This record gives sequence, C-alpha cells and structure tokens, in this order.
Amino acid sequence: MINQVYRLVSPRKFEITYKDRTVNKGNRVVVRPTHLSICAADQRYYTGTRGEEALAQKLPMALIHEGVGEVVYDPKGEFKPGTKVVMVPNSPVETDEIIAENYLRSSRFRSSGFDGFMQDYVFLKRDRFVVLPEDMNLHVAAFTELITIAMHAISRFEEKAHGRRQTFGVWGDGNLGYITALLLKKKFKGCKVIVAGKTQYKLDNFSFVDEVYNINDIPESIGFDHAFECVGGKGSQYAINQIIDHIIPEGSISILGVSEYPVELNTRMILEKGITVIGSSRSGQVDFKNTVDFLADNQDAVDYLERLIGSINEVNTIQDINDAFEKDLTTSWGKTVLEWKI
Repeated sequence: MINQVYRLVSPRKFEITYKDRTVNKGNRVVVRPTHLSICAADQRYYTGTRGEEALAQKLPMALIHEGVGEVVYDPKGEFKPGTKVVMVPNSPVETDEIIAENYLRSSRFRSSGFDGFMQDYVFLKRDRFVVLPEDMNLHVAAFTELITIAMHAISRFEEKAHGRRQTFGVWGDGNLGYITALLLKKKFKGCKVIVAGKTQYKLDNFSFVDEVYNINDIPESIGFDHAFECVGGKGSQYAINQIIDHIIPEGSISILGVSEYPVELNTRMILEKGITVIGSSRSGQVDFKNTVDFLADNQDAVDYLERLIGSINEVNTIQDINDAFEKDLTTSWGKTVLEWKI
C-alpha cells in the first residue's frame, strides 16, 4: 500500500511524501493515528531553533511522538480493527539486562531522527503500542507519552531513593511539573507535595497539592525528603540549586528537565548533604503499560489531566498542521491536541 507521510522539510514547511509499505508482515500492526499532541521538541524543529547541524541531519522528517490511534489491520488477527491504542515512540533494536530500552544508544526515537506519527498509517511492532480502555478520554490519551516520562522518573526514584517518602518537592509549574505532582499525590497516599514555580496563574492549577510557592518567596523553613526538577533549560540550574538548599540530608533529586547547555550545580552541598541525583530521560514500553493501567484505575487523575488540554485542533490539510503549530506557540498553558483527520 502507498502511505502518505507529512514531513517537515524546512522550518515551518511541511510536504507530503509517499512510501510503499507491505501490510502482511506478521510482526507489524497497521495503526491509523487519530489524536496527536505537540511537544516542545517538535516545536524546536518546526521553528528551526533546534540548531542548523541537527536540522541538516534530521530533516526531512515527520514530527510528533505523542499520539494514539486505532488498529486498521493486523495480519495475525490478534487485534480487531478499531481497537484504540497508544503508540510507543521509542524503537529499540537490541535488549540489555541492565540498560533500559530508552537509555540504549542504539535505540531510535520517533520525530528525533526518524519519522514520527504524522502519517496516514503507522506500522508498529507488537510491543510498540498498548491497548487503551474503551472509555478512555482520547484527548488526554493523546499526550500519554508525556505522562510516561513522569511515570518512568518515579519508577527510577522508587528503585534508587531511600524509604522515607513523606514529603516531596516539585520544581516547575508547566505540564511536566503538573503531571509529576499529580502522580506523586496519587501513588504515595498521604504524602505532602510542595510545588515551586514562577507563574502564579499556572500555580493556580495545582489545586490537588498541599502547598505552592513562588520561587522568590520560599520560606527558609521549607524542607522535603525528595524532589523532582521539571524546569529544564537554563532555569534548571537555579531550580536544582534551590532544591539543594531546601532538601533534607540524604534525599534524592530526580532531574527531568532538559537543558541544551551545561548548568552549574552546588556540588559542595550535594556532598555535604549526601544527596542522590537521579537522571531520567524518555520512557519505554513498560512505562506506557504502567501509565495506561494507572489512568484506567484513577478516573479522578484523568479529570485533573484534562485541565492540561490547552486547545483541540481538527487537522484536515497541511495548512491546518501549520495553524496548529503556530497556535501552540502562543498557548501559555497546557497541551495542543490534534484531531488527525487529514
């Protein structure tokens, strides 16, 4: 069959590419994307701010690594047409008994080196999607991949941090900070979650946490057992150092925010307090399975996540794709969701 792929060929310019695909390979299931979500990484490609060298290496490329779809054809007949699934963007080519799939240097990641989900059909290996519950809110499910990043970070924290987990600090008032704080409140019953950010109208959305503070007005007496940094960029330097100041000795700091440049950290106090620093990046199939199970069991969490939907955009043409990306650039809160009908 001929598959249409909608590729970014240069900043702000998409073109259709046609690829001939075989549908009868038993290890591949054909999925039609239905709901996609724009990520900040997609925007860096779209606007050309990713860097000339990276753009030259990776374009043309279909964007989007957050999305759900429905099964169109399964050559083995295991999945019925119409089955709703969330698609896993990480594509490992090997396994390791120690290193997780998302940390293997050989793994490929959609919309970062090879085509993402902006296609008529996506041909997925059987371990590269997870079936969704029938009643799942598909607009929320569209950004499941972002939720899996927080889920993965918390899983790593559970493996590596000490067992006193009464209070948590979360730095960052954006989408990832919101999701991480929500998952912590739901997974650690009775825990106290403190959120620090810099934008009041964003902090106002964190109604489910125990305390919120502007980063310029944090009392000296504030302390917590462990912390999660969800700021990224140059701001991650100030966030992590502020966390170091307030964290209780021998706590852990999970770093989730991505920075394009090296940042300076107060290593003296990391040593003096015996702090464990845990890095986390992306996620794997097991994190998608855990996230779907979590959402299925916690409808109230899905209701809170619905607040993250910044806009819903129906996509029927390439111009609609451009319009959605431009709109996303001006959206100050939440996720831009695409109803993929092109």
